[in-house]
Amino acid sequence: MQSIVGNEPAISGRWATDVESRLAAGERLQASLETDLDHNLKFADGLIVVTDRRLLTRGAGHADWQEWSLRGGLQLNHHDHAGVGTLELLDEQGRLATWRYTLARNLAALRIIAEFDLHRDSLASGQPVVRPSEDVCPKCKTPLPPGEDECPICNRESTAAPSTWTLFRLWRFARPYRWQLFLGFALTLASTAATLVPPYLTMPLMDNVLIPFQNGQPIDWGLVSMYLGGLLGAALLAWALGWIRTYILSLVSERIGRDLRTTTYEHLLGLSLEYFGGKRTGDLMARIGNETDRINIFLSLDLLNFATDLLMIVMTAVILFSINPWLALVTLLPLPIIGWMIHFVREKLRTGFEKIDRVWAEVTNVLADTIPGIRVVKAFAQEKREGDRFRAANEHNLQMNDKLNKTWSLFTPTVTLLTEVGLLVVWIFGIWQISKGSSTVGVLTAFLAYIGRFYTRLDSMSRIVSATQRAASSTKRIFDILDHVSSVPEPSNPVHLSGVTGQIELKKAGFRYGTRAVTRDVDLVIRPGEMIGLVGHSGSGKSTLVNLICRFYDVSEGQVLIDGVDVRSVPVAEFRSHIGLVLQEPFLFFGTIADNIAYGKPDATRQEIIAAARAAHAHEFILRLPHGYDSLVGERGQGLSGGERQRISIARALLIDPRILILDEATSAVDTETEKEIQKALDNLVKGRTTIAIAHRLSTLRKADRLVVMDRGRIVEIGNHDQLMDAEGHYYKLYMAQARNVDTEDTLQRAPELPKAHAE
Repeated sequence: MQSIVGNEPAISGRWATDVESRLAAGERLQASLETDLDHNLKFADGLIVVTDRRLLTRGAGHADWQEWSLRGGLQLNHHDHAGVGTLELLDEQGRLATWRYTLARNLAALRIIAEFDLHRDSLASGQPVVRPSEDVCPKCKTPLPPGEDECPICNRESTAAPSTWTLFRLWRFARPYRWQLFLGFALTLASTAATLVPPYLTMPLMDNVLIPFQNGQPIDWGLVSMYLGGLLGAALLAWALGWIRTYILSLVSERIGRDLRTTTYEHLLGLSLEYFGGKRTGDLMARIGNETDRINIFLSLDLLNFATDLLMIVMTAVILFSINPWLALVTLLPLPIIGWMIHFVREKLRTGFEKIDRVWAEVTNVLADTIPGIRVVKAFAQEKREGDRFRAANEHNLQMNDKLNKTWSLFTPTVTLLTEVGLLVVWIFGIWQISKGSSTVGVLTAFLAYIGRFYTRLDSMSRIVSATQRAASSTKRIFDILDHVSSVPEPSNPVHLSGVTGQIELKKAGFRYGTRAVTRDVDLVIRPGEMIGLVGHSGSGKSTLVNLICRFYDVSEGQVLIDGVDVRSVPVAEFRSHIGLVLQEPFLFFGTIADNIAYGKPDATRQEIIAAARAAHAHEFILRLPHGYDSLVGERGQGLSGGERQRISIARALLIDPRILILDEATSAVDTETEKEIQKALDNLVKGRTTIAIAHRLSTLRKADRLVVMDRGRIVEIGNHDQLMDAEGHYYKLYMAQARNVDTEDTLQRAPELPKAHAE
């Protein structure tokens, strides 16, 4: 395939020497295409080269070169069908040559045509070549890909590692439960204080009861009862407070998780189709499911434990200093080292968990691809291939976790070792103080009891690093969705439609998908009740035009008007309630037949549902099902034929009684008999409605009032069937190609190519 170096196209090494030897002095290479199919559609290598003077080609499977000098009258045309692209060279006498290639090479083919037209026109007119715009990004000086007018490198989305501060953004969801959280914190404080009472009581129990008894004094059972009662009471109080605290905070965290999932899902539903075009189902499912669960666990368990540990350490440190400052100081010696280790490990974990989340999403993506498509997997006997794909993704996930665990596995035992060393130091220093008479056995016993709690909590706190970074990574991935602004926003000052007639007008409408221009300068008026047929080869912009009318995307330039009102000023849901959509592949939800028909009007009565089904010629086959309208439809309509699914989707559109109807290849995937049934249903559907129909079978559009022929994102012809056939233009050649039952569209003189653009 062609590559670009600076502003000069380069031929791959296997062709380079041969091509260079054929270039005349001063002749410069402009573009090249390596074809990969021969005329029998078998894989074979060939090459097409455009210079500033000639078109050079070496056919697939041939050793001889052919050449044509660029001159007026030569045309290089392009069309595609069923995954095969075709280039045709023509002059005034007819076709000179034909080349075939797979659509993976379509961009290089478009570049060939652009350079051919540019230099042919320059030679014919005697004028220098004037390019539409620069081919190099003004910022980074990187050559722009064919069809691009913005630099994909400069516009690349950043992938910054998650910061722990991201967790504070969860306050937006915690705020409604702030009083419950405050109560939970107060209970945490009280229960932690209660757990610190028993070690403090062991000190007088040891010094005032047990040690005097060893020295020959009788035991004061009243004093013993008081101390033991205090120990029991403190334990019961700590248990009760801890239970109430855990219950309250668990309820709060579950509600925060519920609100987080609901808000994220509702926000996702409000995003435009453009967002979903760049995302995978498994990844989005993992974010709403796994990531919110992880945040939930962090809030209900990890954060609660961390707060308890922190309070325990602070309160223990205060008690220790109040009992024996020097011994307390020795106890806290390992803290700076542990703090430094936590900071060091946190930096490693911060990026590690983000990578693991992305890798895990890949595992989920394989499942999301394979399970819905299990019929295709089995039909092509690709179980082993999909198993290998899942195994590879799972292995990658294992490798990423192993890499992170190398760091984590060293950190935890090191913290444990430091706490054990700290305990040993306390023993040594405490015994030394007792030997000097500056401390008592009771004090050392109390210290050891507190130290056990202190270091246990310190070790537990160190583990919060992993949980915090995981939660921060999950929070970032959730807020990546919530921060995304829909490219189809709700209007700030909405205009409400009343009595919609269905007139649609496009004024200089253009659309850009990402950095690529798809359509420009589309002018079209569709009258109320008129049926329009959209015609053109694959990639000409038909579906894009429909998407703009439905407001799945907003125009990048120009306007789309309904009854004279810009659709961007109408609330999205209100506008789409006037549109009925019947797709080539109808999507049915898991549920009953009646539920699927009433999807656009959930409050429809059974009589309305049956009336819509009758009009869609679906009533008869529905009654033949075991439970009629209450029969369950499997996921994506499993158990129904393609024609049956299509008629249910037509009934669904009929039920909402839309003023505007969109038919996108509604009969292309069914047999002739089923098509007749669907056509009858469509005849009922289009009556009195503004209808826009897309169809590759041009014979299905004979009833259209007007046909709109599109090519490369532009409207090139408008008229009815007879008018366009008489004109013998684009439509005529498309129709005749289908009438001759050829496998590609016939020769078309292409519309002027959009600057830096090609159709979708």
